[in-house]
Amino acid sequence: MLEPFKIAIPDDLLKDLGRRLGAARLASAEKEGWEEGTDPAYLRELIDYWRNGYDWRAQEARLNRLRHLRGVVDGAALHLIHEKGRGPAPLPLVLTHGYPDSFFRFYKLIPLLTDPVAHGGDPADAFDVVAPSLPGYAFSEARLGRGRLFGFGDLWRKLMTDELGYQKFGAHGGDWGSTVTEHLARSHARSVVGIHLTDVPFWHVFQKPDNPSVAERKYLDEIERFQKEGGAYAMIQGTRPRTPAAALNDSPAGLAAWIVEKFYEWSDCGGDIETRFTKDELLTNIMLYWATQTIESSFQPYRDVMKAGALRGTMEAAKGWVGSSKTPAGFVLFPKDISTPPRDWAERFYNVQRWTEMPRGGHFAALEEPALLAEEIRAFFRPLRQQG
Repeated sequence: MLEPFKIAIPDDLLKDLGRRLGAARLASAEKEGWEEGTDPAYLRELIDYWRNGYDWRAQEARLNRLRHLRGVVDGAALHLIHEKGRGPAPLPLVLTHGYPDSFFRFYKLIPLLTDPVAHGGDPADAFDVVAPSLPGYAFSEARLGRGRLFGFGDLWRKLMTDELGYQKFGAHGGDWGSTVTEHLARSHARSVVGIHLTDVPFWHVFQKPDNPSVAERKYLDEIERFQKEGGAYAMIQGTRPRTPAAALNDSPAGLAAWIVEKFYEWSDCGGDIETRFTKDELLTNIMLYWATQTIESSFQPYRDVMKAGALRGTMEAAKGWVGSSKTPAGFVLFPKDISTPPRDWAERFYNVQRWTEMPRGGHFAALEEPALLAEEIRAFFRPLRQQG
């Protein structure tokens, strides 16, 4: 049963965090800048603010203005936000985040979707929004059985239908959220009116076609280049997760460096991270890892994919043929995301009904461009609402 939940980090944890930040031993650097990872100068600035200016209690109060629930669903403790829509017939919509963020990714987007009138929209576009924490992230327990990552979609279906009573609903996600959203479409097509994604899950590159188009070849080359130049984090998180986790769980400075680099690299910040995220936003996301000690469990999806094996790949592909190709799918691509696949690549795996390429924005679209993303979600689901 799901029950109201309030975020309340113990004072002792905050005091311990302050001591660790005060005793942080930062590595010396020959030069400043982001070329070889997190900029040492920015990291020092961020840690100083974390220690002397950041107010977790104010951020905690802001998060608690949302309606949080927590309870056991299919054997695992699950945390979620559940905000009801303000309109004549709100459509249920589950939002799924990715890595290295959290449900906090959606804090700007949720009010735009639940209360469109308050933001210059049409009340007919209102959604009942459900934003869970992925298993092993923030206040959700890791789910180590029942398919692990490959069972998260089944867990979401049980949450939406059995626990919250929504027989039909829409789904949106990016990063690991796009994988979970696809799994909902392919395994529970009768429950899902449509899916909306900000990317094509990367593991589809393992299904390289014999006759790729020019655009597809360019995209696959870009993915290969990314794996060589920026994909080392995924390899170590998928093959040796306990080694970095031991350090990151012990050092808040190290955790900040590990996470902030991705917000810099994968956003449309133009070399200045704070044109897209405030220090408060960066640190609140990091705090959700630090306070819950979930950095190691957040690596689970990488581990699951690395250890999936040929049989799992065959099973997942078969499920895709049954479900994903039938469920209406919409895509919105942001130019500074990790990758920007062409439409013909997406059409190999999905029933693409809407395709939009944005003029700006990156991997964390709900934080970077919430208004643009909200309007795209509204537009995609508008013709599908009667099914919900």
